[in-house]
Amino acid sequence: MKRALNPQQVAVAALMIALTTVLTKMVQVPVPATGGYINLSDVAITFAGLAFGPWVGFLAGGVGAALADLLSGYAQFAPLTFVAHGVEGLIIGYIGFNRGMREAIFAWLVGGLFMVFAYYIGEATVMGMGWAEPLSEIPGNIFQMVAGGLVGIPLVWAVRRAYPPVTQLGSPPSWHQ
Repeated sequence: MKRALNPQQVAVAALMIALTTVLTKMVQVPVPATGGYINLSDVAITFAGLAFGPWVGFLAGGVGAALADLLSGYAQFAPLTFVAHGVEGLIIGYIGFNRGMREAIFAWLVGGLFMVFAYYIGEATVMGMGWAEPLSEIPGNIFQMVAGGLVGIPLVWAVRRAYPPVTQLGSPPSWHQ
């Protein structure tokens, strides 16, 4: 059975899309070899996936980061960004949502490495840059990934501690009597 997002999850997804877009646009370090840029999107993507689950992580990562590309003059990267960051958020949420710290770190690592790999393969093949130019972006993408883990993971635990009901926002609704 297919389960749609409930209205609360749609609202949270919209907020996470906006947060991802803002963090992506806030700091943009150009990579001349590829015409792309390094940013802070992974902080929001890691937070969204761990705090609200795989679908919110997917929407925040895919739509939020691709929207920032479109708004920043990097439209040629938007489809690749949608896939790379969207699947990153999906992976992080699928593995780490409502689980412990070890699982969160593992989820961030797998999702972040997927993003780095997806950009390299996508730039080399789909965008036709060849195999050499995209190598220059790998250190920056790893920096993005590390920033996402160093800030996003502790942020989830801090928000959960300050506002415990946040853990229910990504969960399917349930009936309690």
